[in-house]
Amino acid sequence: MKAAVLHEVNQPLAIEEVQHAKPKRREVLVRTVFAGLCHSDLHFMEGLYPMPLPVVLGHEAAGVVEAVGADVTYVKPGDHVITCLSVFCGECAQCVTGHTNLCENTEVKLLPGMARRLTLNKKVLNQAFNLSAFAEHMLVHEHAIVKIREDIPLDRAALVGCGVMTGVGAVFHAAKVEPGSTVVVIGCGGIGLSAVNGAALAGAERIIAIDTVASKLQLAKKMGATDTINASNADPVEMVKEMTGGGVAYSFEAIGTKKTAEQSFAMLRPGGVATIIGMIPFGVKIELHGADFLRDRKIQGTSMGGNHFRVDMPRLLELWRQGRLKLDHLISGRIKLEEINEGFAKLKSGAPVRQLIEFPA
Repeated sequence: MKAAVLHEVNQPLAIEEVQHAKPKRREVLVRTVFAGLCHSDLHFMEGLYPMPLPVVLGHEAAGVVEAVGADVTYVKPGDHVITCLSVFCGECAQCVTGHTNLCENTEVKLLPGMARRLTLNKKVLNQAFNLSAFAEHMLVHEHAIVKIREDIPLDRAALVGCGVMTGVGAVFHAAKVEPGSTVVVIGCGGIGLSAVNGAALAGAERIIAIDTVASKLQLAKKMGATDTINASNADPVEMVKEMTGGGVAYSFEAIGTKKTAEQSFAMLRPGGVATIIGMIPFGVKIELHGADFLRDRKIQGTSMGGNHFRVDMPRLLELWRQGRLKLDHLISGRIKLEEINEGFAKLKSGAPVRQLIEFPA
């Protein structure tokens, strides 16, 4: 099968002929149909997060089951599925207390460098996120997929596999946004726009979207934002405080920088909660004024929006069917696997929301 392989950081991905193993016990072979280009993958390509090399990246995808290993009962060949990096065992302390996205079982959620599912020139090739979606096939644990209805378009389904689930999940699971509240979302990429949409679904009264790209701010309005701020020509913290009379109840940072993380906390009113969704580069520290915590302000992180993906993703797709969750606006374009480097170059420019790799049938 063809796959995009990262051999060295800050170097183009190479399209290689890669081999996958046969499905072992509780493993599923999925034919990839669509895979999204996410900024998180770019962090690993640029060396901002460590990853054993060479590796096949990619984690936001949907496809069709081609084969299953022993003891797999959840899916069968022909089933349509979404993959998710929140692989779970269902038995560890995190799973049984309702935090399946934080599963600690390393026999199911393999640590980086431990998977032996892919080979290149007869040498083991690393699998990223227990998925490696930038390939024509994915060999994964059965607890890394969720089965969906066959009448759901797989391009829309792929979006839910990471960006939409993370953004909406951060609103509902991590922050628990209340109806009638005030919300700020910093960054209007796929995750940020999904957080905007999630806040609208949660009944937030005022939703302020912040970005430096005018087209993304226009899109945020379609996703449910009541107000927008172009941070390229204004101080977003001062503007938010002025617009809200002192700050918001909930803020979401969806870019992943020190500056925007600190801004998300500075925008809070007393009692407010800032949720960091973006991947701040490994080793970077954020600085906050200690006195601000005296008025019950809080800051927290979230892993994939605190999802319970086998329950959440089908529900999100049903909201899309009802016209309440907006997925169509997120797709910026479709590309071939061979165009992946050009796609990431566009992503770095800040213009696209989500580009999808469309694999041949």
